[in-house]
Amino acid sequence: MRITKDMNIGQVISINTELIPLLQRAGMHCLGCPMSQMESLEDAASVHGIDPDKLVEVLNKKLDALEAENA
Repeated sequence: MRITKDMNIGQVISINTELIPLLQRAGMHCLGCPMSQMESLEDAASVHGIDPDKLVEVLNKKLDALEAENA
């Protein structure tokens, strides 16, 4: 599964919890707040001054690396 910027943070975390540190390093520290279940990743990134396309790229690279480790 690929991360897209229209997913909400809860969906991203449900794909793989090992993505949490990347989100936190990007400045998204309120991963458990109710807004994380409603806002898209793009909206949340914009609120935090993060380029949503770059964030999606980083998250998907991490997913690729995790899948390669488990192959």
